[in-house]
Amino acid sequence: MTGPISSTIEDRDQREERAFVLALDGAEQDVWVRVRGSSRSRKNVCKFPPLRLRFEDAAGVFAGQNELGLVTHCRNSDRGDADVMEEYAAYRSFNILSPVSFRVRPVRITYSDSDGRLTERAQRRYGFFVERPEQMAMRTGGSMLELDALSLAQLNPDHTALVYVFQYMIGNTDWSLVTGDGKEHCCHNGRLLELGGQIHYVPYDFDLAGVVNAPYAKPDPSLRLRSVRTRRFRGFCTKPETLRAALRTVMRREDDIYRIFRTTPGLGDKQKQADIEYLRRFFEEARNEEELLAYFEKRCLMSGK
Repeated sequence: MTGPISSTIEDRDQREERAFVLALDGAEQDVWVRVRGSSRSRKNVCKFPPLRLRFEDAAGVFAGQNELGLVTHCRNSDRGDADVMEEYAAYRSFNILSPVSFRVRPVRITYSDSDGRLTERAQRRYGFFVERPEQMAMRTGGSMLELDALSLAQLNPDHTALVYVFQYMIGNTDWSLVTGDGKEHCCHNGRLLELGGQIHYVPYDFDLAGVVNAPYAKPDPSLRLRSVRTRRFRGFCTKPETLRAALRTVMRREDDIYRIFRTTPGLGDKQKQADIEYLRRFFEEARNEEELLAYFEKRCLMSGK
C-alpha cells in the first residue's frame, strides 16, 4: 500500500482521506485511506492506528467492496503483530459459533510511505480486514438497526446467551448492551441486526480481551479487576436452560477454537501455547457445568441496571 502513510496516521482528528495505491498480485488499484476508530486512534494507545479504506472501482479480490475497515498492528513490533492476530483469532472463533458475526480476513501489508518518514521496521506488518455491517446484513438476510436504547425482550435469547459465553471465554469485559460513553446509539462494541423478527447483538473489537492481553489493555475501574486476564461474566440474567445450551455449543467447538489459534499467522509458538492455555482454563472450568452456571447466575446483571 503506497501513499502518504505518515501524514495519514498523524491526522487523528480531522481524518482527511488521502490517495493511495493498493497493489496485490501485480494488480494496482486506487484507494482512499483515513484513520478510523476510537480508543486505538489515540496516539498514547497506538503508534499505528486502525485505518479505513474506500475503494474506487474495486477489482480482483476486492471486487464489490466500497469500504473496508483495516485493523492494524497498533505498535511497530512483533508484539504488535501478535496482538492484532490474536484479535483476528477471536473474531474467527466467534465465526464458527455463529454465522451472525463479522467475518475477517488476514493480510500482510507492506506500507510504502511516500512521505519518506516511516521507519524500515514499521513497513511490513500483519493486520486484518473486517466485514462491513451492511455486507454482514446482506449475507445473513437481516437489516442493521440503530436504536437509542434496547429492551432485552427484543433480543434473540439463544444468540445473546452465546455472546455472553463467548465474551467470558476470551476474557472480554469491554462490551455491553447499553449505549457506550459518547455514543449516540446502542450498544458498546456491538452492532444490532434485525433477523427473523428479533434483534441480534453482533460483537466486535476484542483488543482488550484477556486472550489478547494487549500492553495498553486495562479493565474498567468499576469492575475492580486487577488484569484483563481475569474473567468476569458480564451478561444479563438469562434462563438457565438457554445459557446451558450456549455453553454446550461453545464446548462442542473446543478443538476447533484451539485449531484457529494454532494456525493463525503472526503468532510464535510460545504465544500460541500461552493463548491455548488461557482458553483451556475456560474449558476446564466449563466441564463443571453446574458450578460455572451457578457462577454466571451469581454474577449476571439484572435488567435495567
